[in-house]
Amino acid sequence: MTRKLYALSGADRTRQFSPHVWKTVMSLAHKGLDYETIPVAFTEIPTIEDGGTATLPLLRDGERLVRDSFDIALYLDDAYPDRPSLFAGDGGKAMARFIENWTQSTLHMAVTRIAILDIHNLLGPADREYFRRSREERLGASLEDIAAAGKIEIEGFAKKFQPLRNMLKKQPFIGGEGPLFSDYIVFGALQWLRTTAGTKVLESDDPVADWFNRCLDLHGGVGHRVTAA
Repeated sequence: MTRKLYALSGADRTRQFSPHVWKTVMSLAHKGLDYETIPVAFTEIPTIEDGGTATLPLLRDGERLVRDSFDIALYLDDAYPDRPSLFAGDGGKAMARFIENWTQSTLHMAVTRIAILDIHNLLGPADREYFRRSREERLGASLEDIAAAGKIEIEGFAKKFQPLRNMLKKQPFIGGEGPLFSDYIVFGALQWLRTTAGTKVLESDDPVADWFNRCLDLHGGVGHRVTAA
């Protein structure tokens, strides 16, 4: 198989947890494309593909190397136009850009605070040292202090989804009657939380929880490939 997806993993190589990797997993499934998953630890990233990337996911499709989950989605739509579209046109691309910025500015920092110690504990020894050093430098606090702030994030997390909750009263997915890449962007954030901390942040009768469960079940249930923490 010439198609390979390099995916961030913990000490358990079957547990891929990166939200960006999950966006690409869902994109490949959406397109119905086969691939081999290559699990990669944080400290192994510089060694893959001759140092071809500093971040994951990284997709090799034959002779092509594509970095970044959004760029991978764009590439897949261009390279495989006969398969279901991830964007359904330029409007879908513009919408996905907005959704990605909203998700990263509103959801990702909250998940980081909630799950940071859980992520640390999923890693092997070398990755734990790297993760602690890099995150504490980036965020300006110890992992323990960040996690303490995460307890407050849990209480208000569900409120961040109110725009999505209102929209889901009128349609089953962000993409309309079916999912698009915009759905996979938000799904990635919740899947990140599910596969690292497993913290309950949505009530079972919440429309957003229903939407997330529908996303987990998509494409033969690929989202269930990694169990909840």
